[in-house]
Amino acid sequence: MSASPAMSDDNGLPGPGPRIPKYYAVKRQLLDLTKAMEPGSPVPPERELAQQYGTSRTTVRQALAELVVEGRLRRMQGKGTFVAKPKVAQLLELASYTQGMRAHGLHPQTRILDTGYVAADDQLAGLLGVRPGSRVLRIHRLRLADGEPMSTDVSHLAARRFPGLRRNLDRYTSLYEALATAYGVQLAEAVETIETVLADPKEARLLGVDVGLPLLLLSRQAFDMSGTPVEWAQSRYRGDRYKLVTRLHRADLHQADQHQADQHRTGR
Repeated sequence: MSASPAMSDDNGLPGPGPRIPKYYAVKRQLLDLTKAMEPGSPVPPERELAQQYGTSRTTVRQALAELVVEGRLRRMQGKGTFVAKPKVAQLLELASYTQGMRAHGLHPQTRILDTGYVAADDQLAGLLGVRPGSRVLRIHRLRLADGEPMSTDVSHLAARRFPGLRRNLDRYTSLYEALATAYGVQLAEAVETIETVLADPKEARLLGVDVGLPLLLLSRQAFDMSGTPVEWAQSRYRGDRYKLVTRLHRADLHQADQHQADQHRTGR
């Protein structure tokens, strides 16, 4: 007696396929609709979409909300919902925001929201390699591209090492340019962690997004050529406008290449 073949779902796995929520089916239809539309094009009103797809406005609203969170659509208060611009592919490298935006053909702008001095607690002192209680310059900035808010950034640097930096910020197009030109400090490497957070009311107001929109939180400790800590920074990027790109290498191959390079340098 032969066994009958098991049922499989759309992924080729045995068993019945998962039940697809009604809003998700509408979401896929909306994706097909908006793919053929230019960025900035208005999406039909909820009532019209509900009639078109034979469903409730609540279902349509849920589908639209997910597409907004994913960055495929953009909701503008009092104006409606529009097809979003393509996300900016941010390469994970030690470069200034200005350089990164120009590489994408966008016009970068930075607005300094606040600068001031704070006393380093134990954690911040360890990150900057200074004594607890040392004076640290805190720089809070808003980043824009083609006039659109993209991210907020808070940087901390040792005040004693960079005297007058607060005044020098107005003279240079970027913080890293100021460090290199005015103080002869070049950043060589950094340790960066990436997390997701939700926009609180303050961040939402600065970035022009809804409260609760997912943001990419990048925390970075940057070092100079000698390995001395220079900067501790946290940046919050709009999750609907950014995607992060990096190039990965197999560790064993990278180590082998490094070993060969070391042998070549030492003549071994």
